[in-house]
Amino acid sequence: MDFDKVVCNCLNITNGMIKEAVDAGADTLEKVQAATGAGTVCGACIEDLQHLVDEFVSERNQK
Repeated sequence: MDFDKVVCNCLNITNGMIKEAVDAGADTLEKVQAATGAGTVCGACIEDLQHLVDEFVSERNQK
């Protein structure tokens, strides 16, 4: 995965920033939004954001 790829264009939030938020304890879409602001402007990235949150939470839980 490209951690430098921008997920939220409105706020320039990257995959890596989403992963960092999940690793820091943000385990839901709402918590990631609160931590990063991603998906809070136009909302176009919500579906991709939810997928990333689910994936990163799953990875974290497998450790």
